[in-house]
Amino acid sequence: MDLLSFNALAAYWSASIVGVNLLIFFNLVGALGLGLLVGYERAYHGHAAGMRTYGLVCMASAALTVISGYPGFWFGGHTAMASDSPVPAADATRVVQGIVTGIGFLGAGVIMKEGFSIRGLNTAASIWASSAIGITVGVGFYAAAILLAVLSAISMAWVSRLEQWLPAHAHVAVTVQFKKGFCPREEGVRQLSRERGYDIAPGSLSITVRDGQPEWHFLAVARDKTKRIAVAELARLMTFHEGVESFNVSHQRQ
Repeated sequence: MDLLSFNALAAYWSASIVGVNLLIFFNLVGALGLGLLVGYERAYHGHAAGMRTYGLVCMASAALTVISGYPGFWFGGHTAMASDSPVPAADATRVVQGIVTGIGFLGAGVIMKEGFSIRGLNTAASIWASSAIGITVGVGFYAAAILLAVLSAISMAWVSRLEQWLPAHAHVAVTVQFKKGFCPREEGVRQLSRERGYDIAPGSLSITVRDGQPEWHFLAVARDKTKRIAVAELARLMTFHEGVESFNVSHQRQ
């Protein structure tokens, strides 16, 4: 069979394969919605991995799983090797497994932790999703691959705006270095945070003493997204707080 003939190429867009692509598409949409739902719960409580990360990973995982259920439709419905060839066709599922494992290591390389902030999670998830797109193209589900790419791009571009619109508890990473010999009181710091619309996240407070100077690290959680003061204003107020030598205030990033 001539794999470059019109009939062979048209097989990738036959009615049966397009129907399978549509079934895959519905699975992807459902997985994306469920992933966004779980990710919103994490984003609401200010955790690093939010809606985009969960949505992309859930959708890509569904794509890799659902295409394995239609091996008869891979490669346009015909095998890459002629039936009379003495060399058997390679097991594509093993190839997929190797790709997913390798891309996982690549994604891990772009994740960086800076204090309480974790950067690169969305980039790592998008890299992993792009591998799922490439695999879907490779097995011949072109329509599903196009739809997966579109959904991934929409997730990266627009879900962040959805996260900003939905109610959530924003987290601010705070590092405060007090003057040498100054003994800060935990209740005083908590009271200062409450007056500015923030609470110190339970279990986030850590204290380091360097050359007699106490250094506090904690996460400040906004009680009300609409009433909390801006980070810049919070930093300005910290400048005038008693005993503060230096500080660092930043949004928890992902």
